[in-house]
Amino acid sequence: MVKSEERLMAAGLYVLSLFFPILGPLIIWLIKKDESSFIDYHGKEYFNFAISYFVYSVISGILVLVLIGVFLLWAVGIAAFIFTIIAAVKAYEGNQYQFPLIFRVLK
Repeated sequence: MVKSEERLMAAGLYVLSLFFPILGPLIIWLIKKDESSFIDYHGKEYFNFAISYFVYSVISGILVLVLIGVFLLWAVGIAAFIFTIIAAVKAYEGNQYQFPLIFRVLK
């Protein structure tokens, strides 16, 4: 059973990422990862997500030269926002959430 504080911190990690994409989640994760395996899981999951979607954004940015990248940039941005909200809700419920379409760099 996951404690209420752990759920709140894991959900906060995702919510904070909407305003401070790297720094906010990094601070929470580094402070709490040794105390809670639940927060450690969500921290690693978030940074795998951030790395993957950064790569997708760079590829979409390059594809802007052939015009399809404009649509891909919008799609990547909308998907990142929606998946972040879903992850925050799942973390607050005490569930583990795996983002779709990411590669796992941190294990």
